[in-house]
Amino acid sequence: MKKIYTLALATLFTIGAFAQDNSDDDQDQGGSVIQNLTPSKLIGKGQVDVKWFNNLFTQTRVADANGDVSTAPRGNFFTSTLDFFYGVSENRRVSIGAILEFRSNTIGGRGAFDVFSFDGERGSARSGLTSIAPSIKYVPFASLSNFSIQSSIVIPLIDSEFENGVFLDEDAFVLQNRFFYDLPLGTSKEWQLFFDVNTEYNFGDDLVFTDDGRSEGSFASNSLRLTPGAFLSYFPTSKFTAQVFAQHFQLISFDDDGFEQDLTAVGAGAKYQLTESLNLEVLWSYFARGNDTGLGESYNFGLRYVL
Repeated sequence: MKKIYTLALATLFTIGAFAQDNSDDDQDQGGSVIQNLTPSKLIGKGQVDVKWFNNLFTQTRVADANGDVSTAPRGNFFTSTLDFFYGVSENRRVSIGAILEFRSNTIGGRGAFDVFSFDGERGSARSGLTSIAPSIKYVPFASLSNFSIQSSIVIPLIDSEFENGVFLDEDAFVLQNRFFYDLPLGTSKEWQLFFDVNTEYNFGDDLVFTDDGRSEGSFASNSLRLTPGAFLSYFPTSKFTAQVFAQHFQLISFDDDGFEQDLTAVGAGAKYQLTESLNLEVLWSYFARGNDTGLGESYNFGLRYVL
């Protein structure tokens, strides 16, 4: 069972790459929106920033607590996230918003695209709206505009993590803080380096199973997730960028008998500026190693619009 717990968390490895903002002020700097408005920059007052991000993680391998890998029936975990932020600061230092998350999972060797069937087949599939997260994003230091923090309270909308052996999402409140920092490499705008450190503290009741095949509480209660990552972007043209990245995931439990795990992913992706306001983004990641976790690949697609 523990191998399943991490699969739906694959989104953590890719969201950091899908972070572009827009502002009329930056249009005058030359270059393009995806060059000038880096992931750490906030939108201006009165602007609306909407991001639709989709992640499909599929795995046929599991790693035990010692890191030894074996094959397993295919499991598939789809996450669709809708972010909405509104700029409230004249100096582009504060934005407020909310994040909605929808999930669809299948297990037991079903095909990767069965997550889009939404059939709810007993013992092999579950789907639904799983959480909402009121959020604020801010620049803490006026002299460091390329460093920002996004703080969220994740509120679960599900009754149980497991039903008939199928995991959907965590049934726990989560305090999340994400730290964004980026910088250009050299004097040109062709190369950029971006760092994202995601921290999540999970609190709630311990996981227990009931006689009717459901669960109460959360497997990750009283634990801390740390997800640092580094992204290197190259701009062959002002409207297109290719990137490579590496990220690590660590779950640390504060209970003596709590569940812990770790894994490492690498990947590549691209972004294209369709219009001055709309960006298209794709990303692929490979889960290379881990302990007490599932291993596989994720395929990601996102659209972001700022008005």
